[in-house]
Amino acid sequence: MAGTIEVLVPGGQANPGPPLGPELGPTPVDVQAVVQTINDETDAFDGMEVPITVDYEDDGSFEIDVGVPPTSELIKDEAGFDTGSGEPHEDFVADMSVEQVKKVAEQKSTDLLSYDVKNAAKEVSGTCMTLGVTIDGEDARTFKERVDDGEYDDVLVDDAEATA
Repeated sequence: MAGTIEVLVPGGQANPGPPLGPELGPTPVDVQAVVQTINDETDAFDGMEVPITVDYEDDGSFEIDVGVPPTSELIKDEAGFDTGSGEPHEDFVADMSVEQVKKVAEQKSTDLLSYDVKNAAKEVSGTCMTLGVTIDGEDARTFKERVDDGEYDDVLVDDAEATA
């Protein structure tokens, strides 16, 4: 009875308890081996919620697919805060540099609809806006306009383009 399990686990901190243990318990896999593999593969996302897919076979073999944490988790980690603002258009909880926005955009690029870093950064700024995070000391709502005006062309360039 092969199958697939999808869960969110804290990066580098998975354990045999919920949510993973109860899902894996009835399967033929070695739960501790799965937990160890997940922790090894998610160590870089320490403490952030990471989407994990475990595909297992009847013989007990398994494969782990590690997704990218939600954009909001990457922003919280990069900017160093735990909870977004209850009034994101009035009360700001953190400020990010354009370089930090670019870093999050690059980390999240495989999950975003954007085709380049510049547009990915604009998507990330939308999440900044809903969390109450400013960018370069200004409201994230104005970031898109500044990007469109070319203000950050020197920063928001794909690394492949920068070396070409």
